[in-house]
Amino acid sequence: MTLLSRVFGLLRDITLATIFGASGGTDAFLVAFKIPNFMRRLFGEGAFSLAFVPVLAEYREKHSKQALKDLVDHVAGTLGGFLLALSLLGMLFAPLMVYVFAPGFSKDAAQLQLTADLLRITFPYIFFIALVAFAGGILNSYHQFAIPAFTPVLLNICLISSAFFLAPYFDEPLMALAWGVAIAGLAQLLIQFPSLIKLGLMPAPKIKRGHKGIKKIVRLMIPAIFGSSVAQINLLLDTVIASFLISGSVTWLYYSDRLLEFPLGVLGIAIATVILPTLSQQHARASSQQFNQTLNWALRLVTLITIPACVGLFIMAAPILSSLFEYGKFTASDTYMSSLSLMAYMLGLPALIVIKILAPGYYARQDTRTPVRIGIIAMVCNMVMNIAFVVPLVMLDYEAPHIGLALATSLSAYINAILLYSGLRETNIFSPQSDWPAWIFRIIIATTAMAAIVIWLNPNASQWSQWQLIDRLSNLAVIIVSAATTYFIMLWLQGIRPDQLRKAN
Repeated sequence: MTLLSRVFGLLRDITLATIFGASGGTDAFLVAFKIPNFMRRLFGEGAFSLAFVPVLAEYREKHSKQALKDLVDHVAGTLGGFLLALSLLGMLFAPLMVYVFAPGFSKDAAQLQLTADLLRITFPYIFFIALVAFAGGILNSYHQFAIPAFTPVLLNICLISSAFFLAPYFDEPLMALAWGVAIAGLAQLLIQFPSLIKLGLMPAPKIKRGHKGIKKIVRLMIPAIFGSSVAQINLLLDTVIASFLISGSVTWLYYSDRLLEFPLGVLGIAIATVILPTLSQQHARASSQQFNQTLNWALRLVTLITIPACVGLFIMAAPILSSLFEYGKFTASDTYMSSLSLMAYMLGLPALIVIKILAPGYYARQDTRTPVRIGIIAMVCNMVMNIAFVVPLVMLDYEAPHIGLALATSLSAYINAILLYSGLRETNIFSPQSDWPAWIFRIIIATTAMAAIVIWLNPNASQWSQWQLIDRLSNLAVIIVSAATTYFIMLWLQGIRPDQLRKAN
């Protein structure tokens, strides 16, 4: 389901690139969409889920069904009230938020006003989508992953439909996209209701001061807001600095990030979503050996796909961007500029995915302070590297200074991942299995063979822009299928079999 949502996400981005291209107006919408999305990562699927799911798992293991339902009702009331107030404040102070998140827009009054107008429509999305994460956390705790993973498809369908069918009726076509975001939030929440009713956990919102479960969630959530969202904060810092760079920089980084998010979502976020309730239950049962086995299984699975995905996307950055987005108003120059930042992002893909797997090792044990401390260190490093990389590129009049932002994000991700790993090892929470060196060596051998095939089959870069849609997609499909076939044959020849990827119970 996560893969399906990412495919629809690509279709959405193809639609937006073709119809709206890379412009100041597109930059305005992307900032107006990114702000509530950032809030979503903080108060929705990020910090809230990481604090809520372990507490919910504890209630399932140690309390009655009535106590569990009481917790769900009070979380719904408390979270819903907070989100409603946050949404109203966001709409009221929209111009101020644009100044904070994209200060470079202040040099263009029209762009600043457009962004604020769009934000007033998109900001209520946080109300709906955080409640979607709340409902999804309940369903995930009962190992019902399909519906929560499917909900992003609705967002993408709403945005695609808005671009094609609503945009012609607006004086400012981008307003249609903003309304598409708002409508999608409501649709994503409503689709969760039948499953919650079936479980007998449909919330009846209540508010009570001093509720023990709420206090515990809040105590865990406050530090987790920082720890779980470091990557998003880093990306927002990129947006702030990019708003000062040449027009189109925000959009180029956006499309690079979207292709980064594809493997990150399908592998990192999807597996992290699956293992968090499992790890939480194993911790509640004091099953340290199973806890370690779950982390090892998740890391083995993601490394098997992440390493070749990283190499393949690095080599094929421009061809993939050209095949997906270079139509209509999205030009060959936009493809080139986006490909530079995509390659820089790909250098950090393994670390970003490992973070998604290691962080639940802390959150499942209700330890939110350690990831916070590590996250702050990584974020400070990212800020320093942003300045260190971008300023010299601007002073040297380099054509694509935004590449420095992507490179800083990648390097800070490795700092984050290394510190998370070291913390788990030092406290004996995680112990790598003895065959890890052989496992990685086999993957590197297979990836090297795959990379050779990709380079051999990949035509000259300018050829991709000259081809029509069918030629681009057919050639891209041949390369991807050939590369994947080579990779898995090499793994097979080295003795890796599917049953080695099954999770130990």
